[in-house]
Amino acid sequence: MRILVAGSSGLIGTASVAWLRAHGHEVRRLVRRPPGAPDEWSWDPRTGRVDPAALDRVDAVVNLCGSSVGARRWSGAVKQELRDSRIVPTDVLAAAVAAAGVPTLVNAGAVGFYGDTGETVVDERSPAGQGFVADLCHDWEAATAPAREAGVRTIVLRTGIVLAPHGGILRRLEPLFRLGLGSRLGDGRQYMSWVALEDAVAAVGFVLGRGDIAGPVDVTGPAPVTNARFTEALAHSVHRPAPWTTPGFVVAAVAGEMARALVLTGQRALPAVLESTGFEFRYPTIGAALGNALAS
Repeated sequence: MRILVAGSSGLIGTASVAWLRAHGHEVRRLVRRPPGAPDEWSWDPRTGRVDPAALDRVDAVVNLCGSSVGARRWSGAVKQELRDSRIVPTDVLAAAVAAAGVPTLVNAGAVGFYGDTGETVVDERSPAGQGFVADLCHDWEAATAPAREAGVRTIVLRTGIVLAPHGGILRRLEPLFRLGLGSRLGDGRQYMSWVALEDAVAAVGFVLGRGDIAGPVDVTGPAPVTNARFTEALAHSVHRPAPWTTPGFVVAAVAGEMARALVLTGQRALPAVLESTGFEFRYPTIGAALGNALAS
């Protein structure tokens, strides 16, 4: 396939480009600067401009754009940036895909769509939740409407917490846990829907190759865990104790609304679509996923 990727410099984007090329696909990358390599084409989401040549004879567009939701405290400006970095590029690419007649659009999303689910199990059939993150994810998915309404096979990857060797949440947590400073956060009962980076990337390739898959797809491991269980598993993986608990009010005081929305609440989301269509997880348990990421 000939695949155009936006957001190719991010954690999942970088790995996805490498995976797709390793599996024989031709990958083009959209960049917001002047192209500096033969595989690069320019675009500017703010003005709605996409180089028409980038879409010539393309089989699919994969949009993985979006600034990190957990990198800093949320101010009004940061929250607007989180929206703009997702909704604007999605709207632009969905319209471009529809105009160019590209058959498939794969767009990033997040399990935050479900809001705080407590112990309730959710999957792709579950409704949207409440709160800033759920509203953001709902509007993000809605921005794919130009493609869907034009008959483009549109897939939204509702991705969980990505466990990667050199980035994401483990980049922040691993040093603390290796120093014996790991701890449960709040009461530890909030669920974490995680996925190994290798499985997240393989899921991108899987949905691209399955013409019968469309709509939302949960990209999460098959066994979400509580924060307490995650803490225990990470401590075990680095061979350090983690007997501490950081009270929720302390977490909220440090990180504000972001902590209350992302750290002290969570989703117990299952990958029903992937499992029902035959996707095989290489790292189906939290222990296996952490072991692989930390060994790498």
